[in-house]
Amino acid sequence: MPDQYAVIGNPVAHSRSPLIHEAFARQTGVDLEYRTLLAPTDGFTATANEFRAGGGRGLNVTLPFKGEAFRYAAFLSERASAAQAVNTLKFERGVIFGDNTDGAGLVNDLTKNLVRALSGQRILLLGAGGAARGVIDPLLQQQPLQLTLANRTPDKAQSLARSFGGAIEAGDYDALAGRQFDVIINATSASLAGKLPPLPPGVFAPGALAYDMMYGKGETPFLAFARNEGVAQLADGLGMLVEQAAESFFVWRGLRPDGAAVLKQLRQMQNA
Repeated sequence: MPDQYAVIGNPVAHSRSPLIHEAFARQTGVDLEYRTLLAPTDGFTATANEFRAGGGRGLNVTLPFKGEAFRYAAFLSERASAAQAVNTLKFERGVIFGDNTDGAGLVNDLTKNLVRALSGQRILLLGAGGAARGVIDPLLQQQPLQLTLANRTPDKAQSLARSFGGAIEAGDYDALAGRQFDVIINATSASLAGKLPPLPPGVFAPGALAYDMMYGKGETPFLAFARNEGVAQLADGLGMLVEQAAESFFVWRGLRPDGAAVLKQLRQMQNA
């Protein structure tokens, strides 16, 4: 019987994770089945326990359960502890291990697929929620010149910055006026609502990269703004999705699949 994996969330039917992991399995010759697992909003633990009791080997965790998965895991990776969220659960020898591969997925997409070195760069991260928290530590490990958080509520950004020991600066969007950044990453949910974070004009440095964690058909308002500002290198979060999945596959199987090949396939489907 193939090893069983799934992505758990609510909603979850739209997830591309089954397609991605089935492609990884074909690449690596691993015999597995991967499906979506819809859990009631108040039923994450019961659903995860049922999957595990049925022989499930691992789960990817998507909204709104990453915080619950963090509390569900008996053992945590350093990056899950830093993110205070889990998107990957591994069930092995009776142990529940929790990891967070979101930050690794973002960094791998930036540095490998987009060939953008982050060392010495001025990075601006928009938002102070879970998506931002999950990528801060991996970004800091790339040794940028500076990492700045901007959020509509500056107190929330400053509180998040303090939790990382003062290695980053934080404030509101007004504080960005007159400053420029080499890499700007949108980790807010504004794109889901068709809205734009209130960035001042001129915030992109020459040769900057604009990156939106959201993805889908068409350009997000953030990327459209960046294009109008003259930014040539634009990217959505589809590569991050594939690369965090590749990192999860590595956590589960000890094999690192080729994310770039699967990303190319998804781009073709996206643009069809």
